[in-house]
Amino acid sequence: MSNVISKPHLPSANQQPLTKLSIVTLRWSAFLLVTTVWISAALFGLYILAFYAAALYEGDTNRWNEVLPGLYEQGSVTTTSGIGLHFATGGIILLLGSIQLVDNIRLRFPTWHRWIGRIYVISSLLAALGGLLFILLKGTIGGLVMDLGFGLYGVLMLVAAIETYRHAVALRFEKHRAWALRLYALAIGSWLYRMDYGFWLLLTDGLGHTQQFTGVFDQIMFFFFYLPNLLVVEAFIRARDYQASSTVKLAASFVLLLATTFLLVGTYYFTLYYWGPAIVKWLPLS
Repeated sequence: MSNVISKPHLPSANQQPLTKLSIVTLRWSAFLLVTTVWISAALFGLYILAFYAAALYEGDTNRWNEVLPGLYEQGSVTTTSGIGLHFATGGIILLLGSIQLVDNIRLRFPTWHRWIGRIYVISSLLAALGGLLFILLKGTIGGLVMDLGFGLYGVLMLVAAIETYRHAVALRFEKHRAWALRLYALAIGSWLYRMDYGFWLLLTDGLGHTQQFTGVFDQIMFFFFYLPNLLVVEAFIRARDYQASSTVKLAASFVLLLATTFLLVGTYYFTLYYWGPAIVKWLPLS
């Protein structure tokens, strides 16, 4: 859906040194960030399928409450189906969305890109609808503020999925790629939500967090796990414009490199202690 992961191209020799530096820096920082996101989000997608979707398939949805208390309630078939659909399709969109970012796949296998894109968009719509259904019927553990934050997240994902598909069908590829990036930024929100909490609990011992998700930090996180992602994507979309100044490009590169460092550290620890063991246990050979 988007030509993001590709080998950075060197600028022409007749460009000013600062301009060349800003272009190269932006391209390589974007390449490193997207590659890191690709790997980390794919691992988290596998974890979701290994833990949440597998529990639904095996009929042991009580396991969900081990991570998120109150998520599963016996006898609530509709809400369980909604959140189960959310988790299953959420794992799929993290895996497929990462594939869609690879430029070589898009260029060499356009048919595959289109078909994976359709599945990706449908999965995004189902993930959003499943989550919204759960919120409407049961509500979240954190109450009204959490309902509003997660509800807005679901609505934004619905809009981004529809716009991504609509512009692709109309052959407006630049707008299609921009909306595909926004959709992916939203799709990785659930992944970043876990990582943010993991770092916060490690560094502050849970300051501002309660078991009922009513603390100050909890209420910030109801919106923080996806709104900054959209801001970063918007900065990246605009910085890719050739007319953007060298200062803007370098500033965007700095932000992207900071994000890459954060994600690398988080991915290492989460894979080591959480995602990895669940995935290995889920594999047929384990």
